Amino acid sequence: MATIKSNAKAAWWKEAVVYQVYPASFLSTGSGSMPGWGDIRGITSKLDYLKHLGVNVLWPSPIFKSPQVDMGYDISDYKDIDPRYGTLDDVDELIRELKKRDMKLIMDLVVNHTSDQHAWFLDSRSSKSAAKRDWYIWQPAKYDDNGNRKPPNNWGQILGDANSAWAWDKETQEYYLALFTPEQPDLNWRNPEVRAAVHDVLKFWLDRGCSGFRMDVINLISKVDGYPDAPIINPDVAYQPGNKHFANGPHLHEYLREINEKVLSKYDSMTVGEMPFVHDWDEIIKVVGADRHELNMIFLFDIVSIDDKPNDFRMTLREWPKKEIREIQTMYQRLMLDRDGWNSLFIENHDNPRSVSRYTSDTDEHRAICSKLLCIMQTTLAGTLFVYQGEELGMRNLRPEIPPEEYVDIESINYWQKMKKLHGNDPAKLEEARKLLHLKARDNARTPVQWTGEVNAGFCAPDVKPWMMVNTDYQTVNAQAQRTYNSNNDLSVLQFWKRGLQQRREHGDVFVYGDFQLLDDQHECVFAYKRVGEDGEAFVTVLNFSGKEVSWSLPESAKVGKWVVSNYSKAAPENATSGVLKLNPWEGLLGRNI
Repeated sequence: MATIKSNAKAAWWKEAVVYQVYPASFLSTGSGSMPGWGDIRGITSKLDYLKHLGVNVLWPSPIFKSPQVDMGYDISDYKDIDPRYGTLDDVDELIRELKKRDMKLIMDLVVNHTSDQHAWFLDSRSSKSAAKRDWYIWQPAKYDDNGNRKPPNNWGQILGDANSAWAWDKETQEYYLALFTPEQPDLNWRNPEVRAAVHDVLKFWLDRGCSGFRMDVINLISKVDGYPDAPIINPDVAYQPGNKHFANGPHLHEYLREINEKVLSKYDSMTVGEMPFVHDWDEIIKVVGADRHELNMIFLFDIVSIDDKPNDFRMTLREWPKKEIREIQTMYQRLMLDRDGWNSLFIENHDNPRSVSRYTSDTDEHRAICSKLLCIMQTTLAGTLFVYQGEELGMRNLRPEIPPEEYVDIESINYWQKMKKLHGNDPAKLEEARKLLHLKARDNARTPVQWTGEVNAGFCAPDVKPWMMVNTDYQTVNAQAQRTYNSNNDLSVLQFWKRGLQQRREHGDVFVYGDFQLLDDQHECVFAYKRVGEDGEAFVTVLNFSGKEVSWSLPESAKVGKWVVSNYSKAAPENATSGVLKLNPWEGLLGRNI
């Protein structure tokens, strides 16, 4: 018998179920300074709901003081709370209430850049001789043959590729780097004073009771020296994707090890780094390898960029074969097992469309079935599981009838303005752009959580206007409706997720730490695998990622004694336990291997 590979060294953060809250859209109690805006007390009020679901770690997107140009990812004070959300006292209360329930809090650390209203940047841009001038990345202008001023290079903004990633400062007559928006200047991590200031922020929150950090675009903190031009991917536009030069730069690992050595190693903390633009296995393991002392895990973007055109901006679309889900998941399951790293499991977050709309079918007929299919996959793979608010309800993208003018995200606004400028006289092209916005916009994940079928979906008071529109399906897709069995005595999506998390917890030796064995690498749409614990306990997962009936043959090594979960019925399914399986559209099965 082959030796079973396992990530058996236990840690609380490996077994965690992390629930990401997008605070503005979670629940509004009216305790913040802005009506119709989610707040910290709203989060605290739902801790029993999260505990009952099976969550033990809470991760809110940034709640720090911010002008909210990019929904809090432009921070003006790392040690204070934006009044829209509440106060530091509210956070202290949240931490106390979490501890009562044996739950933990991780904060969203955004330190590649700050707001242009942060005291650090206000000093930096005050003059070329300012004390903090070198805390940010400043460069002189370039000039063409006609004397026209040009940015230092051709990098495009990440959130608006029609614009330069460099912003001009009239007062000091230089450009500063701002990869996301001009209001989000990039910090200069080459400066040890910057790194020390970041370390101080981490200590502030860890000492306050925080248990770790999600680190926003952390692999962008080291840029290539000299800021060379990016390769020209699209010759029709002035600015190009510059990630080759600003992602995973020459000092990244040095900076991460320094954070670990000087701060994180002194606490029992959890870290997960957001790392876009990285695919090289060696680079990944350099960050998450057990002996590297950098980060516990990272968010890898292969799944959530599956429909992006290669080497292009995010707001693009390509057709993708369903087998790619299997290929990507298998690649990272095996990588971490074989090279002693650790996975994060996620298919939704605040920056991506709803998973049921993206990877499956969100029609009224199939939405619940497909949401459960994705739940089976997420709860039976190895790694730390991240659930995004509303994912456990099967919330879906904004409905197609909603016009682009209703979208509020800065990326969506930039994209739609660009498309109108380019194709304003071409209705067919503009309609194509509208469809892409509907499929890919970040707004899809940011609509208020649908708690009830009442006005405003129970997110805020009926007489208050939410900060962004509630999706139009809230009367049928909401938490209240999913707390009870439906007329077919079936499990709702919410109940299905609760059961899936309970099974994962009860069989952690298999689903969290166990070996992963792919059962078929050829089928066009079936993703089937076997998970095996060190004691030999094993389960078989079979997922049909297509909207058609398919046949699939169970291999001899994957005989099933009993199917225990199907997304088509509450009871144990009656599918064949050996031989050829007949799978319904979007069907998912979990069975005990014998």
